Amino acid sequence: MKPAAAHGLLLSSLCLALCCRGGARGSPTSSDSHEWKKLIMVHHWPVTVCKEVEKDCRDPPDYWTIHGLWPDRAEECNGSWPFHFEEIKDLLPEMKMYWPDVIHPLNHSHFWKHEWEKHGTCAAQLDALNSQKKYFGGSLGLYEKLELNSILQKLGIKPSINYYQISDIKDALASMYGVVPKVQCLPPKQGEEVQTIGQIELCFTKDLRLRNCTEPGELGESGRAWGLGLEVCEDGPAFYPPPPQSTR
Repeated sequence: MKPAAAHGLLLSSLCLALCCRGGARGSPTSSDSHEWKKLIMVHHWPVTVCKEVEKDCRDPPDYWTIHGLWPDRAEECNGSWPFHFEEIKDLLPEMKMYWPDVIHPLNHSHFWKHEWEKHGTCAAQLDALNSQKKYFGGSLGLYEKLELNSILQKLGIKPSINYYQISDIKDALASMYGVVPKVQCLPPKQGEEVQTIGQIELCFTKDLRLRNCTEPGELGESGRAWGLGLEVCEDGPAFYPPPPQSTR
């Protein structure tokens, strides 16, 4: 299948993934301070997350997991809409598998509460995401349809002790998705040669169509990770760290 055809099929699948999940609730009223233009589907590499926080982080998943679905430039849009675990209880198996709290693996709900209150209440301005079940279920649907793990495997981009060029990774992903992603890294620490890949972001318009994460003339964003020192990767070499040998 040609990239253009695959891109069109992907868009249709993504819209279907969001429309088919969850119950509804009235969307919060938006204000100027809570206006946003795009949704950012944020995948993070658990090995890098553990590398940064070090303690209390063992045997991270060896696949890319969800960090969040974030509207840009809007946070905490409805303080009167608290997180209720019961509303997503039937999503629990998928949540634990694909949206785990890598840093606190015994208390996933704290992470999900944070994501809902900071980002979900803003994403709920869209009818397709206007309940907790629809926000989390829709995010899972996008993750499954984007198939980042499979795409990277097909492109031959695998964790390795050898370095990758960031431009090669972005160009390869763009050839598959039809849009330019954003790749974030941990800057090299003392004694390290290169930056370490930590997140890959794919972005959507409000009508849930893939778009470039940064357009010409648009200000970029960096350091969006929750409690992590990630920055937009610099052009040049980067380390995509293999998982440590499992102790399970």
